Amino acid sequence: MTTHDGPSIRVDQLLKHAGIAASGGQAKVMIQGGQVKVNGEIDTRRGRKLREGDSVEASGQTVVVDAALLRGAEESEKP
Repeated sequence: MTTHDGPSIRVDQLLKHAGIAASGGQAKVMIQGGQVKVNGEIDTRRGRKLREGDSVEASGQTVVVDAALLRGAEESEKP
């Protein structure tokens, strides 16, 4: 089993952060409904951790996870 260290973001968080989903609830419905592809394959796990270089496709948009996106998501999660 390979372990991955470093920053990550969950699929549902990415969808919200990127503006593809308006809310966490909408992201959950999209993911569980098979409307989201991670690295080209449908993935119904909303808690899947994405790392730099991963790509997510949903609603006709593709987002590639990069360091700036991970930093921005981390900043928005702070209280």
